[in-house]
Amino acid sequence: MTEPIRLLLADDQALVRGALAALLSLEPDLTVVAEVGRGDEVVPEALRTRPDVALLDVEMPGLDGVAAAAALRTALPGCRVLVVTTFGRPGYLRRAMEAGANGFVVKDTPARQLADAVRRVHAGLRVVDPSLAAETLATGPSPLTERETEVLRTARGGGTVAELAATLHLSEGTVRNHLSAAIGKTGARNRADAVRVAEENGWLLGD
Repeated sequence: MTEPIRLLLADDQALVRGALAALLSLEPDLTVVAEVGRGDEVVPEALRTRPDVALLDVEMPGLDGVAAAAALRTALPGCRVLVVTTFGRPGYLRRAMEAGANGFVVKDTPARQLADAVRRVHAGLRVVDPSLAAETLATGPSPLTERETEVLRTARGGGTVAELAATLHLSEGTVRNHLSAAIGKTGARNRADAVRVAEENGWLLGD
């Protein structure tokens, strides 16, 4: 009898992680060997348990799922990565694939389809949510520079230009210039709107 596919689950929401584990464990050819709630726990636990496929959420404490996928690819090249996320954002998909993920699906994917995605990724295929793939192609890469992204990411928490400048160790004029450029590139009305547009497109995911 063929050995079951060994899975590592990484999600900071314990209820979601538990539900995924329960659903996938119902499949006779799948077995969950590890569960973690932080991105920076992925590689150490993967090295300990040697999973065949890691299912990673995007937004986790310690290390986001995209960074965790890149680290896992280096530390354990034989482990394939399937990103399973609530946030079906084009920018997330693009960055996940660039980081070495083998698949990207959203959490409301039916259990049977998710199990099939795991099998296909394990077999060496690439699995991507079709509607998100189409949206990613239509949206294109982020138009923001690295510094504009950093300024917008910092601006998510609010604060005055002076406060942003102090946090980023930049002059107030430089911060204003980057905010103005970001507003123009996102077609936004103001700073808050630029943050919203960039967030919805997945352009502000931390490195």
